[in-house]
Amino acid sequence: MSKTEHTQEPEILSFFDTPLDPFPDRSTRWLFENKECVRDLVEILASELVEHIDFSRLSQINKSFISDTLREQQADMVFNVPFQTESGTDELLIYILIEHQSTVDPIMGFRVLFYMMQIWDSQRRGWETDNVPKSQWRFRPILPIVYYTGERRWSNPLTLDAIMDIPDVLTRFVPKFDTLFLSVNETETAALKETDHPLGWLLTVLQKENADKETLSTAMLEVGSYLEALDETKAPQRRKAFAYLVLLILHRRPTEEHQELITLIEQHAHDMEVENMAQSIIDITKEQGIELGKEQGIELGKEQARREDIIKLLQIKFETLPETITKKINGIQDHSRLNSLFEKAATIDTLDDFDE
Repeated sequence: MSKTEHTQEPEILSFFDTPLDPFPDRSTRWLFENKECVRDLVEILASELVEHIDFSRLSQINKSFISDTLREQQADMVFNVPFQTESGTDELLIYILIEHQSTVDPIMGFRVLFYMMQIWDSQRRGWETDNVPKSQWRFRPILPIVYYTGERRWSNPLTLDAIMDIPDVLTRFVPKFDTLFLSVNETETAALKETDHPLGWLLTVLQKENADKETLSTAMLEVGSYLEALDETKAPQRRKAFAYLVLLILHRRPTEEHQELITLIEQHAHDMEVENMAQSIIDITKEQGIELGKEQGIELGKEQARREDIIKLLQIKFETLPETITKKINGIQDHSRLNSLFEKAATIDTLDDFDE
């Protein structure tokens, strides 16, 4: 049976077009294929721009400006959209850089500018190919957005001068530009819900994807109630949101939780056959040779490996390691905290410093 025969929700099939991409990357791009999700993202970050942008005419540019060497860390999406002003309508490019690694990139500001320059250079090459006179060249403005789903706190400014040791007298020669930034896990739940759009509510669940089952279930029940109450004009968004929750459950939660969480979602998705959708997803992934829950297993494996690395490093530095510290390390589940402790283990001078 082909994947097109599996589900009554054809839109979900595009999720499986790139089966080898990591779930955070693939699911985010799948969400932002929906124009309303892009609109919701812009409204969360810069509501003053929304009234100027005609999202109904948003179109995706099917080209990536990230090199293959960085593909595992980041993904990107570029959209063209009309931008309305008092003097008329111009074109605006919306560039979304998706960053899902827990490691914070201190030179992200440089990367954003580099990718923006590649977009403009692509325009330039197009004009040269089409023999457009230089007097008619008009580079389109770009609205850059960094969408960060990592768990580690992002404290690095997205500016060039932040990664320069430069005297004040030279700062005026450093390029300056604004970048919209959303750190999903650091944003207050109330702020995500404030725009009253499905995307923000979905992100409140994404914040809890690694929490215990009870905490996740509570978040899903709240979102399910919200989605159930949406009027029929938002039916496509509601279906996509429920589909996203099913995908999140199957890809990011332990297998033994799947049935209970799917049943919880089905209580609110009355216009969808959630059980059938979940089975269709399972069937499609089997056809593609991908085992659901594997990504979750990989993450758990990484956490265990990091715990072992910390313990081994401390043993090398201090020869003996108290059992109390070993137990504390083995009890930590947060991957970003484990990364921080590994860095701390490499720099401390005494075990007392580590125990603090």
